[in-house]
Amino acid sequence: MNTIALVGNPNSGKTTLFNALTGTNQHVGNWPGVTVEKKEGILNFKNKKYNIVDLPGTYSLGAYSEDEIVARDFILKDEPDVVINVVDATNIERNLYLTTQLLEMGTKVIVALNMMDEAKEKNISIDIKKLSKELGVPVVATIASKKNGIEKLIEESINMMSAGNVPQNKINYGKDIDNEINKLKEIIENSNLNTEYPSEWIAIKLLEGDEYISEITDKNILKIAHESGDAIAIAAMEPELIIVDKRYEFIGNIVNKTVKKPKEEIITKSDKIDKVLTHKWLGLPIFALIMLIVYQLTFAIGEDILQEGLNAGMETFTASVESFLVNVNAPELLTAFITDGILGGVGAVIEFVPLIAVMYLLLGILEDSGYMARAAYVMDRIMRSLGLHGKTFISMLVGVGCNVPGIMATRTLDSKKDRMIAILINPFISCGARLPIYLVFISAFFPKHKALILFSIYAFGFLVAIIMGKIFSKTLFEGESSYFVMELPPYRFPTLKGTLLNMWDKVSSFLKRAGTTIFAVVTVLWILSVLPYGVEPYSQSSILGKIGTVIAPIFKPAGFGTWQASVGLFAGIVAKEAVVATLGMVYAGVEEGAQLVTAIQGAFTPLSALSFMIMTLLYTPCAAVIGTIRRETNSTKWAVFTALYTFAVGWIISVAIFQIGGLFGLS
Repeated sequence: MNTIALVGNPNSGKTTLFNALTGTNQHVGNWPGVTVEKKEGILNFKNKKYNIVDLPGTYSLGAYSEDEIVARDFILKDEPDVVINVVDATNIERNLYLTTQLLEMGTKVIVALNMMDEAKEKNISIDIKKLSKELGVPVVATIASKKNGIEKLIEESINMMSAGNVPQNKINYGKDIDNEINKLKEIIENSNLNTEYPSEWIAIKLLEGDEYISEITDKNILKIAHESGDAIAIAAMEPELIIVDKRYEFIGNIVNKTVKKPKEEIITKSDKIDKVLTHKWLGLPIFALIMLIVYQLTFAIGEDILQEGLNAGMETFTASVESFLVNVNAPELLTAFITDGILGGVGAVIEFVPLIAVMYLLLGILEDSGYMARAAYVMDRIMRSLGLHGKTFISMLVGVGCNVPGIMATRTLDSKKDRMIAILINPFISCGARLPIYLVFISAFFPKHKALILFSIYAFGFLVAIIMGKIFSKTLFEGESSYFVMELPPYRFPTLKGTLLNMWDKVSSFLKRAGTTIFAVVTVLWILSVLPYGVEPYSQSSILGKIGTVIAPIFKPAGFGTWQASVGLFAGIVAKEAVVATLGMVYAGVEEGAQLVTAIQGAFTPLSALSFMIMTLLYTPCAAVIGTIRRETNSTKWAVFTALYTFAVGWIISVAIFQIGGLFGLS
């Protein structure tokens, strides 16, 4: 099967084009950093199938960050039949820098000049035919969000696959550089250098001082390259600077011949809105207010309108299942397992799906509109003042959905120091799996201030993450942070389909975990709760009760030293949703027929409930997150360190909240 790779700058519409080609439901966000790894899909066109690969969004292919390495290695090593370079028509000068690097690779390139409708709104006129001639590659005008130009783009790609010739690199680096490139290219071709990369491209990279290419190159060739670079540097400036300068000169000449812009820059609606939303002093309070409104609407719509119906349905369903099992004389243990274990445990989690769906629907609207990019921009000043990279906040925002992609989003950070800090603090960001825990306890103890409490918990997680980031930057990872450069995309009206798909992506992932991981956890815990045989089920005398009894003293200073709360937290290390599932099971067994919220009210106080929520916010992340940290850092040490230090932070803060609250007479 032929392979077509998509590559482009962040927010160029690359993933939107991927969806248009494949019909798959990949997450599309109106802010940089959505694609953190390559994604694959199938294009069906005229009874033939083509493999489409969506590579991470990147501004260059210099291998300074993980996303650049993923994109570069796939193009050079996996050798796709065609590379579609998605270019934002409104920012053509910046986007074409990546195009020049693709031309240097000697790959078959087609330029998809995307967002042509937005370019028209800004009175930007582009001569497509002339642009194609100057670049030496086909250029197709597209509006991926409306599927305009998609069929022509596919046809051009198929035509290029069958074409034997590869577009030639048309960049003139100057006599001195060109001579050295040709000399190195000849030496590389005549050597026994075993590499999957094109010889001319290796020569350019050696003169640029590319660290990765230097490491895999023969020492003799590397010595010659250094001598060439030194000779050029004596005669002019550093070779790397000359090459970069010539790329921009090449781009500038093309843009002057093919692009016409209005003499005075048009002030767009986005510019006018940004004067308020990204204001130096107003930006942060506005962001906080918007998020508070999101949480208020989550409860107003999700709980008051949708959840009551689902709860009633679950109660009716559980009663019907229990009645059926009794009527068919099912074994008592089987009946207890299905009603108390599965329906009491997994059902307790599923009951909160409406609130989760509403929250992610609202967050999806903010994301697709382009506002979330502004939130990262607003936070950049604060992050820099604490010695943290601005992109760290982007990975934190991604972590609100799930910490796993949040940690993977740190691949866009160039500095190892910045990336390690971002990875280590991301588990403090409250993910969707923790949301059911908060909802249970907020409903039980803080019904008059639901949105404010939920907002405060999320904000507190960000605050702890930022403080720990500052501590790490001054202790474990000393050194200067790199600069943060971020594009603010134009505001767009979110599409109904895109927003609903984004929401469904989160909710389906939640339901999948409820049906697999949570089901498995509840099954194991239920077995432990009824053994040894003859003991009272769900009692402290069961194996589960004894495990919880051993753990409980650890949490007594924090105000929730019961065996039920302890096993709930223990189960949460497997998956955070399992906390509610476990509590739903153990309290359903102790208080037959009682709602989980009612049971919680009898076992906690408002102060211990708050302490428990903070503990679940901060303590050891789930197994999937720990595994991701190990993979991303390539170190078991950092995974274990994260598991232990987050537990310590969670315990210390929870104890402090309970003990200090008690001193002030709170209960």
